[in-house]
Amino acid sequence: MSELQGMRTFLTSLLLAACAVFFPAVVLAQTGAPDARGFIVAVGDEVPDFELTDLDGQVHSRASLLGSVYVLQFTASWCSVCRAEMPHLESEVWRAFKDRPTGFTLLGVDLDEPAGKVADFAAKMNVTYPMCPDADGEVFYSIAGPKTGVTRNVVVGRQGRIAMLTRLFDEEEFDRMVEVIDDLTTSD
Repeated sequence: MSELQGMRTFLTSLLLAACAVFFPAVVLAQTGAPDARGFIVAVGDEVPDFELTDLDGQVHSRASLLGSVYVLQFTASWCSVCRAEMPHLESEVWRAFKDRPTGFTLLGVDLDEPAGKVADFAAKMNVTYPMCPDADGEVFYSIAGPKTGVTRNVVVGRQGRIAMLTRLFDEEEFDRMVEVIDDLTTSD
């Protein structure tokens, strides 16, 4: 290898390393590798395209929700952290924001379980927000990597961009999410 080729290789490597440090979302989008919390999307990204049908038969998609604020709440009946978070989502998010004039939707997205099991789970948890089976995990795996844990929320603004990502049920992070939703649903 000539000295010039060696210098080009070095500079290319240096540039890629700088991009990884200063623009991790760009590198993540190109590699598809999960970040430290298991996400393969980042705040500011457009939410990946999706279509979900809730237990009442209503179809929800990225296109149908454009112009409103919504949360994709990933859950599963076997997830103890999800079970701990769901009553808070019902009272502090769904009931608090569902009637905002700007529009708000909270969708429970149940990972890898059939509709009957999702319906039983929703009834047992006493949630009134729409629950959507994601039986093959297609929506989940467009947001997070495999084996990265199910409990997570994706807050999406009216322009279809991700405004906040949460992982597990941390009360401080949950409170910040409520503030973000409040801001998004009260601003013009």
